[in-house]
Amino acid sequence: MEGNTKQDIRKLSLEELETFFLEKGDKKFRAKQVYEWLWHKSLKNFDDMSNISKATRELLKEHFDINHIQVDLMQHSTDGTIKNAVKLFDDKIVESVLIPTSKRITACVSSQVGCSLDCNFCATARLKRMRNLNPDEIYDQVVAIKEEAETYFSRPLTNIVFMGMGEPLLNYNNVLSAIDKITSPEGLGMAPRRITLSTVGIPKMIRKMADDGVRFNLAVSLHAAINETRTRLMPINATNPLEDLAESLQYWYQKTKRKVTYEYVIWDGINDDEKHAVALAKFCKIIPSKVNIIQYNPIDEGEFRQASQDAVNRYVRILENHGIIAKVRKSRGQDIDAACGQLANKNEVAAL
Repeated sequence: MEGNTKQDIRKLSLEELETFFLEKGDKKFRAKQVYEWLWHKSLKNFDDMSNISKATRELLKEHFDINHIQVDLMQHSTDGTIKNAVKLFDDKIVESVLIPTSKRITACVSSQVGCSLDCNFCATARLKRMRNLNPDEIYDQVVAIKEEAETYFSRPLTNIVFMGMGEPLLNYNNVLSAIDKITSPEGLGMAPRRITLSTVGIPKMIRKMADDGVRFNLAVSLHAAINETRTRLMPINATNPLEDLAESLQYWYQKTKRKVTYEYVIWDGINDDEKHAVALAKFCKIIPSKVNIIQYNPIDEGEFRQASQDAVNRYVRILENHGIIAKVRKSRGQDIDAACGQLANKNEVAAL
């Protein structure tokens, strides 16, 4: 079988599309028309470009493909959450989630196929990192959830969180390119303040985001403000300890003036005591911040168990006594393994 030599058209910039059309003896403005179909109208098929001549559409089909994703499996939770098993052009699978509440509809999207960080409590960490997602593959996840929000809830997509599979800051360029397509007027036109990037906390990349002047929100999966405990939970902390993370967050706030959200799970017998709560409160004073205490979603019968309600209440009380805003977040979509830390392709779709 012959290999496919066509280029994915969405890898081309507007300027590169203009060059293509001029070299083919066509008008420069054709590029802007095609670009609008691809990124503003999220078109998946050249034949549907209704304001472009058939000859030009055939030219595009001769030279290019549109490697859009396919939602191969959609699961609906009893709480309204929808999980998508998303097939990529090379038959690899990632997962994305639509999370509805009374005030918003949030898209939780993936940035990598698998993950390389080995966080001990996360199902995704058990998958080998196979590759980074391309900007269009991230964009397509958002488009799919946007369409599902309109179809199933008759409401628009309001928020996007990079809290799916993978570490976004280890796919930095592609993630930022995707966010540009999602937020620009030529793309989906969503406000950057509606987007939150969640990271385990890679200090040099947090500094780079600050230097690059990003306008979206930052969340850090913290889970412990004591190095020994955090390294046990998240091995990356051994080479990127809390002291380095704190310095990078200070740099972030100095440059952006944007507060950070700390995502925090409390586990029974691991970080559920007063010592850890006080350490968290002190860490939160480094820059303006708030804490989301997230319910743990078990991935097996192992060492990690949700802390008692008394322990959670004690954390909230200690944080509030230190003037820290703390909210307890109930997990959504647990019955379809769509909650935080559960994305692991349990329903992986066989390649066609």
